[in-house]
Amino acid sequence: MTSFELPHELHGDGAHKVFAVHGWFADRSAYAPVLPDLDRTAFQYALVDLRGYGEARDAPGEYTTREAAVDLVELAGRLGWERFSVVGHSMGGAVAQRLLAVAPHRIHRIVGVSPVPASGLALPPEQWELFADAAHRPENRRAIIDITTGGRRPAAWLDRMVARSLACSDPKAFRAWLDSWARDDFHDRVEGATVPALAIAGALDPALSADLLRQTWLAWYPRAEVRELPCAGHYAMDETPLELIRVVEDFLRADGTGSGTGPEGGPA
Repeated sequence: MTSFELPHELHGDGAHKVFAVHGWFADRSAYAPVLPDLDRTAFQYALVDLRGYGEARDAPGEYTTREAAVDLVELAGRLGWERFSVVGHSMGGAVAQRLLAVAPHRIHRIVGVSPVPASGLALPPEQWELFADAAHRPENRRAIIDITTGGRRPAAWLDRMVARSLACSDPKAFRAWLDSWARDDFHDRVEGATVPALAIAGALDPALSADLLRQTWLAWYPRAEVRELPCAGHYAMDETPLELIRVVEDFLRADGTGSGTGPEGGPA
């Protein structure tokens, strides 16, 4: 696989290094709402653009969670990060879990914000069509965002989220990513990993509910926990940024080395 440096930006100069990985509908600007209030003394955050998004919009690739995990390990080496934590939203949460297979000894802690499970996400035929056609149909993207935030968000916000998504993603890459995060089942490669893992659900999100995360994260990861944000849907960075920061950073700074290794030491 050709070495590739993920476009990124660094925030803070703390000793605890943290990757922030975006989801299917956004590039690294997904984390813009939380940036002003992050603890930049304790942590150094690297916000990345996955292949097909943002500054990597035209980058060739497989557009898979495995490839993204390898890209992150490569970037960690370039940054001089021996150990690091990972925060991943939605699709990015699947990428975070892939790292438990690719480089478990490098991972301090992982956090999934409305994370897609490592088993993928089964979608009924009509939902699959809605998601698959979203690559070229803005109205589908809008419907998905509306549904996964409980139908409670302003129309202008929905429109802005769709506009950002269209501007920051390549349609072909966007469609290819769906096959990976929804259909790749790699949970058998990470089950039993002892890295501390936090899954955060939004109570208004019917797709990636706290119950689903309990059935997956709590079943697979011995040191996992699940938290639910009562006023958030799928986009907690936008919907409840301060609550999200508090939950994430409290977990990241909790006691424990997070040095456990998973059942597989090589590439997934």
